[in-house]
Amino acid sequence: MDFFEAQARAKKSTSRLIALFALAVLGTVLGGYGAAVFALRQTHDDNPRRSGRSPQLSAHRSEPPSWWQPQLFLGVSSLTLAVVGLASLYKWNEFSAGGSAVAESVGGRRVDPHTTDTLERRLLNVVEEMAIASGVPMPAVYIMDEEPAINAFAAGLNTSDAVVAVTRGTLEKLSRDELQGVVGHEFSHILNGDMRLNMRLTALVFGILVLGLAGRGILWTIRFQSLAGSRDREGKNSGGMLIAIGFVGLALLVLGYVGYFFGRLIQAAVSRQREYLADASAVQFTRNPGGLSGALKKIGGFALGSSIQSNQSGAIGHFFFAQGFRSHFGGLWATHPPLDERIRAIDPQFNGQMIAPPDVVDVARESFVTAGLAPAQSSRTSHLAHLPATPAAAIAAVGTLTPDQISNARLLLDSTPARLRAATQTPAEAQILLYGLLLDEDPATRARQRSLVASRSGGDALRTLDALAPSLAALGLAHKLPLLQLALPALRLLPPTALDPFLATLDELVHVDGRVTAFEFALQKLLIRTLALGRTPSDADVQIYSFNAVVDEISIVLSAMAHTSDNRTLSASEAFAIGAAHIKLIAHQLTLRDPIDCDVGPLDPALDTLATASLAIRQRTILACAHIAGADGQILTAEAELLRAVAASLDVPMPPLTIAPSSFRSPR
Repeated sequence: MDFFEAQARAKKSTSRLIALFALAVLGTVLGGYGAAVFALRQTHDDNPRRSGRSPQLSAHRSEPPSWWQPQLFLGVSSLTLAVVGLASLYKWNEFSAGGSAVAESVGGRRVDPHTTDTLERRLLNVVEEMAIASGVPMPAVYIMDEEPAINAFAAGLNTSDAVVAVTRGTLEKLSRDELQGVVGHEFSHILNGDMRLNMRLTALVFGILVLGLAGRGILWTIRFQSLAGSRDREGKNSGGMLIAIGFVGLALLVLGYVGYFFGRLIQAAVSRQREYLADASAVQFTRNPGGLSGALKKIGGFALGSSIQSNQSGAIGHFFFAQGFRSHFGGLWATHPPLDERIRAIDPQFNGQMIAPPDVVDVARESFVTAGLAPAQSSRTSHLAHLPATPAAAIAAVGTLTPDQISNARLLLDSTPARLRAATQTPAEAQILLYGLLLDEDPATRARQRSLVASRSGGDALRTLDALAPSLAALGLAHKLPLLQLALPALRLLPPTALDPFLATLDELVHVDGRVTAFEFALQKLLIRTLALGRTPSDADVQIYSFNAVVDEISIVLSAMAHTSDNRTLSASEAFAIGAAHIKLIAHQLTLRDPIDCDVGPLDPALDTLATASLAIRQRTILACAHIAGADGQILTAEAELLRAVAASLDVPMPPLTIAPSSFRSPR
């Protein structure tokens, strides 16, 4: 799966959707205008049937209103667009809180990282593996406790505020392989850009629906007014007005629900196609078709299937792994393809036989292995697969999940000291863990850093740091950034009053020795960018579409990579030229900057600016950086860390680049 191609497809789908919804709104406007003109013509005062006058006395009556009235059309269209637009913006603003708002709207409960529930631990473990393998920030994990059916969804505006939610039935009725297939399906939606597309779909459909809701509200109001008027003699005087208002309400009701009908058709059609892609990607990720098809077969064999009980499920039905509500209109509103079609796309030999789920496993009396909660071990996953860290491999890995990456992530987690994994689960200890990751090997520098922690965070923080020290000392380079990924959900819970001092202390620890290594920059940039997008997802909106507008910023980023690269056979200028050649449109304008002009000071704002650039600009920038880092045929530690920092700053998920032990060198 090509991440950039998938994102481009999602953007293209969004453009098509907006065009289709614009046509639906235009049809609603034309229908509303036609109804308004019809009402005017029917209530025309000079109509003899309505006025009660004889045709002779009405000889000089005026002609009925014309069917074309520009001012009326402008008024109707302005009112319709205002209602639809404001309603869509209202719904979009609800989503601005990110995926957590969606999960909580359907009764989701955030999983406590310290949970002792075996099934919840298994779910967290599977999501952690997928996050580390794909390079995305660890999503928040939710469980819908009141939902016994088998279903799940991913939601969010970007990878930094994403959540993965599953039903209680999914936890209890699926094996680990089947759960991994479902989670892989949801990660496909995260990597393919489907989450933001789904939220836009919901907001647009809601905007059209509001017209129908307004009409229904008007009719209910008139009903009560009529009931009150029947007991009031003066009610006769307002009868004509009530009829006119009732006609408006009926027109809004009909037009709104007709628009809503077609909006849901569009929504469902797009969703069905994205589900096929997500299924294919999940099989590609896990290389285990039986896991995903097994989950689908259990949905087909289970009495409740995938039906969601929450009243809010209809609005976000296209978010789910499987059909969350009963489809009306002969399946036209179905947000997912039929189960048998999805299964046959994965397993052409499928005979139509679904699986009735067995009884719930008694996890209190069984081990992870006997209960099927632990991954099956094989010789293929007995050690880290040292994949070649080349420019082509680095770019190909962007936004992907492969079985080797998942196996490596699983082994990274298994080989991470338990004390450090536990520290990632609470906001207080997660902060101290990151302090520990920044401790310098030089004794004098380390002593100053410890004193800084004690003065900023107190003696308890220093004692916790000392308790983590033995585990930190045994930590490999490959484990450090994945530990940051695991700590992100806990750090997102910090209030601003605690977050700002934490980030300030972190910055001081980085600058104690007067220099910033590639790892230190990567850690800070990954952390700050992810937390910022998690709090305000709208900051990821694209604002720059021209390469010429960011020549200086791209020059700074490529120069920083060229000066960081450990190419013993090439100079910085030669490595820079190799990378610049991959941005042909502005290659002649790009210039290598002096080290002082591309250090952390200029590099930080340059990346922030590029983060608002189009996908094409970000893709080419990362491609150029990868070729600079690997100009000598391999990407080493410092280069890989800076490359991941650049990718994260540009909202592009890059998995850990597996460096062979013989290639490890200290970052500059």
